[in-house]
Amino acid sequence: MMHRLMRGYIRRIDRMNRFIGRIAMYLIFALMGVLLWSSVSKTFFSPALWTLETAQFVMVTYYILGGPYSIQMGSNVRMDLFYGEWSDRTRAMVDTVTVFFLMFYLGVLLYGGISSTAYSLGYFGTEPLVFFRDLLIAFITGGPEAAAAQTGVLERSSTVWRPVIWPVKTILCFGVFLMLLQALAELCRDILRLSGEEVPSAL
Repeated sequence: MMHRLMRGYIRRIDRMNRFIGRIAMYLIFALMGVLLWSSVSKTFFSPALWTLETAQFVMVTYYILGGPYSIQMGSNVRMDLFYGEWSDRTRAMVDTVTVFFLMFYLGVLLYGGISSTAYSLGYFGTEPLVFFRDLLIAFITGGPEAAAAQTGVLERSSTVWRPVIWPVKTILCFGVFLMLLQALAELCRDILRLSGEEVPSAL
């Protein structure tokens, strides 16, 4: 029963992160378009104020949403001194231990991202989860206007363009959460390998 639940979880998370990752990879063309317009505007017109930060935001989205798909495909960068020479079973044994370090790091990163996102929405307290709970309740019961009343002064970039920061911070939190789900799927995959069970393919 537990192994069946693990296989179902792996399939669902792999499918979701594959879908999101394959969409995110096309953001490289959006990034190229922004940088091309930046070059054109600087050469022939007045330089556009929004291009540099927009390129940074697109690059962050491309990178963070593609991260879970990279973990799934095993294409993330790793130091490989001995790992490549080990058997599949030895790799699975080591991965079941090291993945907890990754999950702990991602958990801390996610909480920090949530705190930073709350700050970008004008919350300066010490309980960001309570803030987002109240924000969600306000949105459900009173709509966008009620939710907006829960926020304070929105954080903005210090540049001339001065965009609000919360959208990119929200994307960061979402991407880290997806990586955490994918890391758990990799743990389930390794447990199935060690148990001699059928392992859903990541492809």
